[in-house]
Amino acid sequence: MNIHKEGFPTLILAFVFLLAISLAAYNFGGFTVFICTAILSVAFYIFLLSFFRNPERIVTKRDNNLIYAPADGKVVVIEQKHEEETLKRDVIQISVFMSPLNVHVNRMPVAGTVEYSKYHKGKYLVAWHPKSSTENERTTVTVNNGKHTILLRQIAGALARRIVNYAKVGQQYTQGQEYGFIKFGSRVDIMLPLGSDIKVNIDDIVKGNQTILAVLPA
Repeated sequence: MNIHKEGFPTLILAFVFLLAISLAAYNFGGFTVFICTAILSVAFYIFLLSFFRNPERIVTKRDNNLIYAPADGKVVVIEQKHEEETLKRDVIQISVFMSPLNVHVNRMPVAGTVEYSKYHKGKYLVAWHPKSSTENERTTVTVNNGKHTILLRQIAGALARRIVNYAKVGQQYTQGQEYGFIKFGSRVDIMLPLGSDIKVNIDDIVKGNQTILAVLPA
C-alpha cells in the first residue's frame, strides 16, 4: 500500500501515542485490559493507514475535453449557479463528498495552466451543507486548458482541519496529476462552463482519474 506523504507526521505521532496508551494499560490495568487496548489501537492504526493510502491512478484516455473526477466520493450537488469569487459568471457546479473511508488525494481533472490559487479561512460546517462552499475553510484554484477555465474548490468539513493545496499560479499540470490533499472527511467542488455534457447523477459514486464527470463544450 502506498502511503501519501501528508500522512507520515500523523502516523508517527499516532504510533507513539497508541504505544504509550497500550503500555500504560499493561502497567496499570493488567493483561486483559492491555489486550483490549492493543486490539483497539491496532484497528485504529489500520484505519489511519487506509485513510492516507495513495493508490496509483493512471488516466487511461487523456483528452482535455473530458473532465475526470478530482476526488473519490459521492456526487452530492449538480446545479447551475453564479460563481462570485473569480469566474464572475454562471457555471455548472458538481460537488464530490469524501467520507473518511475514501481516498483523499485530489487530482487535476484537465491538463492546463493554473491562473488563480487562493486559501480562505472559514468555518467548519458539515461538508454537505449548502453554505460550506462559501463559508468553510477552503482553497480555490482555476485552471485554463487552452479553451476553458475550470474552477476547483477544496472544502474543509466538520472533521477536516487540514487542506493541502500544491497548485501555484503559472504552474503547468497534466491531466490526472495530484494537486492537493484533504484530511479526514471533506468535499471538492468543480465549476464547469455552461453547455458541458454532465455524465453523472446525484448519489453516484466516483473515483478520481477514473470517472468522467462531464464533456466540455466544443
